[in-house]
Amino acid sequence: MNWIAKARSSSMANTTTASTAAASGARSKPGPAGAASPAPGVRVSNGLKEFLWLISDVKNCRILDLGQVSQATLNFFIEKGYRISTEDVLRSWKEFMTGEEERLRVMPVGEGGERVTQAMLAEKFLETACQYPEENFIGVLTWDLFDYFDTELLPRVIDRIYKLVRPGGAVLSMFHNRTPERFHRYRIVDNQSIELLNAPTLAVHARTFQNREILDMFGQFRSSKTFVGRDQLREGLFLK
Repeated sequence: MNWIAKARSSSMANTTTASTAAASGARSKPGPAGAASPAPGVRVSNGLKEFLWLISDVKNCRILDLGQVSQATLNFFIEKGYRISTEDVLRSWKEFMTGEEERLRVMPVGEGGERVTQAMLAEKFLETACQYPEENFIGVLTWDLFDYFDTELLPRVIDRIYKLVRPGGAVLSMFHNRTPERFHRYRIVDNQSIELLNAPTLAVHARTFQNREILDMFGQFRSSKTFVGRDQLREGLFLK
């Protein structure tokens, strides 16, 4: 699968459709039919629409969802013929850190003299998190995870995800343009809509990324695109 090739093919198909419509006196509008006005808490997602378009040529492959398990999202991909794996990485990270803090708290004085660094914690966490075969997924949904990771864990998780995605696969991410007022989880409503679900706070929002920083973080990916929404969320689509 090739991003540019798909775009070129789609453009040719749209040209043919437009010509046919003109001959019949009808007006043609290429692309998916426009979505109705979204319900409260539901946002139109250009990133999701293009993510689905990019992986549409490959069937019976795996999707990895790194957010909270959502039956709606599971059903969405299963009905399209994909197999989907889920791993709530942010919850796992919180539970891991809580466990490490408790382990250090009860450790007898004089034991474990080595200073524990954030880099060491990130490496230890990834010994058990995101453990899948390399190039196992055609698509990965990370939602807004990267806004909550520290500077040591963030690049390591991105590197792990890169290894898990097969060539031609895509990663869909979301980034807040400012500190969010509430903590949200996400689920897919339809081909171009995502619902934001209010949820108990799992982690503190760590930082806000500029567009250039986002593109640099995913520099090893072959192509990158970002979509800026009116709701202070920026979507990133990254093609391996």
